[in-house]
Amino acid sequence: MRTLTGFQIKHLQNSNQSMVNQKGFTLVELMIVVAIIGILATIGVPLYSDYIQRGKAAEATSTLANLRIRMEQFFQDNRTYVGGPCAPTAGTTQYFNYACAGNNANSFTLTATPIAGQGVDNFSFTINQDGAKSSVFDGTVGATCWLTSRGGSC
Repeated sequence: MRTLTGFQIKHLQNSNQSMVNQKGFTLVELMIVVAIIGILATIGVPLYSDYIQRGKAAEATSTLANLRIRMEQFFQDNRTYVGGPCAPTAGTTQYFNYACAGNNANSFTLTATPIAGQGVDNFSFTINQDGAKSSVFDGTVGATCWLTSRGGSC
């Protein structure tokens, strides 16, 4: 049977204490955190992108609704849609261009088309004097309404 000297006992005590007093994270713990962040990012980034697109598309629908009201007011005053306000005030819109098509004394069609490079390239919205709406929301066609989400719901 071998006996330990005082120096060996002291050395063993110090090495055990240094293992207990170590602070920090292990590589496995760090890899788990990285994996969790990756999973959350794969879910969060696409949802955020959809949220941003819906917000940009809201500009088109609200502006077209406002323009339709202005066109109806113009018609009440002039008994014609010709020469009516077909576009919003300059500098008030950011993501879409607005235009009138087929204006005559009794009808009009307002259209919102995307400005290139704004993240809404597959979008368009229209409305006419009767309030008939149509839209394309990120490639999904809504023949009788303004789509408000990618799933095709009005």
